[in-house]
Parts: sequence; C-alpha cells; structure tokens
Amino acid sequence: MKLTRWQPAELGSFRREMDRLFDSFLTREPFFSKDGEWFPEIDVEETPEEVVVTAELPGMDQKDITVSLSGDSLVIRGEKRREEEKKEKHFHRVERSYGRFERVIPVPASTDAKKISAEYARGVLEVHLPKKPNDMPRKIDVKAK
Repeated sequence: MKLTRWQPAELGSFRREMDRLFDSFLTREPFFSKDGEWFPEIDVEETPEEVVVTAELPGMDQKDITVSLSGDSLVIRGEKRREEEKKEKHFHRVERSYGRFERVIPVPASTDAKKISAEYARGVLEVHLPKKPNDMPRKIDVKAK
C-alpha cells in the first residue's frame, strides 16, 4: 500500500466544485462541469395512462438530440455546438453554454416500449412513455357483506 501526501489545495478545488453544484441547484441554472458536460433540467410526470419526461434543451437542433431506451432507463443524450463567427466584435460578457450531456431516467416496468414517442419544439423535448393497458390502475368495487 502506497501512501500519498495530502494536498490542501485539492480540498479547495473540491469545495469550489461543490459550491458551484449547490449554486446551480438553487438558481435553477443548468450545471456545467469543467469538461463542457452539462445537465439540462428535466421534469417527470406520471398520469394513469403514461409517464411524460420533459427536458429543457434551449438552443439545440433536433438532429443533435438522441433518445433511447436502455433496459429500464430512458437515456437522453445530446451535444450543444458552438459555431464561432467573429466579426471583430468586442464582448463585455458572453453567457452561452456548449457541450455534451446525458440524462438517464428510470422507467416504470409497465411502460409499453413500442409506443414511446418524442417531440422537440422551441427548446423543449417531450418524451411520452405510454403504460401497458393491463398495467393501468383500475378501480375495484368493494361490496358489503
């Protein structure tokens, strides 16, 4: 077993990353890592008939988004690209984000995989995961004795 010397600077870096992570949750802004990976916000809503996953993907093209079903998980991947065109402009501040992302969302076992559909419009991806008809909740009448 090799011992390594503890470097206090590593703790500072870790703290900055944790602070940034918590700040991103509190301000409801997407979280970005150092290597350009980002995590878009998603909503998961369940009704008796289906599960709907909504992801905010502003500024992306539909061709840069991939949706797949892997086992019991819905996988949403994409890459936001930056096309640079400089015309000798002087920026004071630029707050656009670019990079790849991957979100993995657990899917209920009752999902009918053959009927999953996805739509993308105005920066919002909406994935519909219909439930199998025999797995939908049904009311059971309670009879008096």
